[in-house]
Amino acid sequence: MESRVFSCGLDVALSVIGGKWKPLILFHLAHETRRYGELKRAIGGVSDKMLIQQLKELNVDGVVDRCDYQQVPPKVDYSLTSFGRTLADALVPLCSWGTEHITKVEELVANRGSNDGRGTT
Repeated sequence: MESRVFSCGLDVALSVIGGKWKPLILFHLAHETRRYGELKRAIGGVSDKMLIQQLKELNVDGVVDRCDYQQVPPKVDYSLTSFGRTLADALVPLCSWGTEHITKVEELVANRGSNDGRGTT
């Protein structure tokens, strides 16, 4: 078992939700329980391998609950645990910030390609 000393609360949170896909998984599961295919379509752009890996990690970390109905065709639902819901709730202000600043960030991202590396002030 791996032991880790965290430097701050943000370090703790990022150890659970670090990466591109986990916050999006939490966002979509915060609204409702989803089947795998629904979740994949809602997120968009994620490979099956990556989504499965991220869901397994979130399940092991106690953030996501996986309910396998053991039937054919396979039916598996994913939902947030109560622990996962506290984490999803913590992301709400970050989502609000993104919504509020979407235009500015789109401009910044578009300008990244044309930036020659020198800062502008």
